[in-house]
Amino acid sequence: MRQRPYSYRNDASVPAFADDRPVIVFDGECIFCSSWVRFLLRHDRLARYRYLTAQSPLGQALYRHYGLSVRNFESNILIEDGVAHFKSDGSIRTLAGLGWPWSLMNICRILPAALRDPLYDLVAKNRYRIAGRRSSCVVPTPEERGRFIT
Repeated sequence: MRQRPYSYRNDASVPAFADDRPVIVFDGECIFCSSWVRFLLRHDRLARYRYLTAQSPLGQALYRHYGLSVRNFESNILIEDGVAHFKSDGSIRTLAGLGWPWSLMNICRILPAALRDPLYDLVAKNRYRIAGRRSSCVVPTPEERGRFIT
């Protein structure tokens, strides 16, 4: 699914948001996904990423804009330089953006997405069984609050 960079800016249903840094849209009720965000917060020493829950109005609008289900959040979205990256590509790019040693994950991009994404899909479809579900989204600490888009 190819979109023009910053295509969401021309979509009246997507509210304007700060997109000067990469944004990760994630399922805030999924313990697995929230743990992923906690991992990123811990290792993103340059505070490169901003975070947004898929359950928020903006998250829902972005999922709709990209033709994704607003009920089954089976893909995190990495929006970087106005371009959305999904599934394994988004995860690999996110890790690589953390710098050394995580940038070594870029080697995984040698494999075509057709080989990487089935594993991603398997985990995504079973994430609630693997880790569980919360009735509310992740709550950032006061220090982290500025890194979340509400």
